[in-house]
Amino acid sequence: MLSKALLKNQFRSTSAVANRLFASNQQIATDELKYVCHNYAALPIAIERGERIYMYDVEGNRYYDFLCGYSACNQGHVHPKILKAMLAQASKITLTSRAYVNTELGVFGKYITELLGYERFIPMNSGVEADETACKMARRWAYRHKGVPDNKANILFPTGNFWGRTITASGACDDPARYNEFGPFTDGFELFQYNDLPALEKKLQTDPNIAAVCIEPIQGEGGVIIPHDGYLKGVRDLCTKYNVLLMADEIQTGFGRTGKMFAVDWEEMRPDILVMGKSMAGGMMPVSGCVADQHIMKHIGPGDHGSTYGGNPLAMATAHAAVKTLVEEGMVENSMKMGEILKAELQKIDCDLYKEVRGRGLFIGVELKHDLKVDGNHFAKILAKHGLLTKATHDSTIRLSPALVI
Repeated sequence: MLSKALLKNQFRSTSAVANRLFASNQQIATDELKYVCHNYAALPIAIERGERIYMYDVEGNRYYDFLCGYSACNQGHVHPKILKAMLAQASKITLTSRAYVNTELGVFGKYITELLGYERFIPMNSGVEADETACKMARRWAYRHKGVPDNKANILFPTGNFWGRTITASGACDDPARYNEFGPFTDGFELFQYNDLPALEKKLQTDPNIAAVCIEPIQGEGGVIIPHDGYLKGVRDLCTKYNVLLMADEIQTGFGRTGKMFAVDWEEMRPDILVMGKSMAGGMMPVSGCVADQHIMKHIGPGDHGSTYGGNPLAMATAHAAVKTLVEEGMVENSMKMGEILKAELQKIDCDLYKEVRGRGLFIGVELKHDLKVDGNHFAKILAKHGLLTKATHDSTIRLSPALVI
């Protein structure tokens, strides 16, 4: 009886695989539209597997991946060293919860803090979780160290920011697509004009209850927007002057994407809290976290913050392999070298549709003129037909961000 049941299940499994192998992109896309919430407008290309800089659809077509999981796959798809470490840990234990010490968290914590020059690490899962963790740490620091009255702490974010789609993140932005009909929102978050140091200083002068300023060194979802030279150092100086923490959101720009380990390194600027995610685990699983020094991190104690999956041994072993591989294989340096070539060649193209080509490392945006009858989403569809996958950001900018192994 058991043998018959196993044979029957095996036949069903084999049949399911066969049906999937002979399915078309359109058939699979139709199923997704039928059964899944329409919170993304995906191209009807059903990706089956990936390898280094390529992705393959169910019809056997190969594409250059120039979106790279929104920079979550900096090390390339399914890097063998990362996969090996992940499988080795998965065969032992994947989740313990933080109720117990596991063998991987402390090892990775030591590695990442020594690598980046900070004293403490706190692990999370998604990028927005890491940003909210940074906000909680900054608020607690403000109440206990700076002396801000209880429930009065404010955190400043620039216009054009993107750090997620939770209620708090949606309310702390100026993009109607994220906040319209989702309120009311969390208090204690205000906006200031991006790339405008006098505007920031005015906010800092008039509000003594500001706990932190959070900036993306390059605004990715905002359109690959690069601030003027000296801006990051200027923000650092203002935060120091007014006794405010500086939080750098490097979730998309970190781990070599811009040709430096982190985008703040372009101005040799050290934030008080560095927020990381995406390629921290090489696109193999969601891993994020923050690093900061003990005078900030010490204000978070048992029960103050946590996550069931944050710091799990599978995540930590995978992240350790991912970051170590990125460093040892020279991917940061390759990003700088290949990014300079890509940007230079794009700038040689004489095209009336272009407004600007900008970027650092392999984080490049081609902004189109805003009075065109087509936008970046149209170009993404055209590029897909020619074997290159990417996606527009803010409709008018084509983002080009391949894996750093290209």
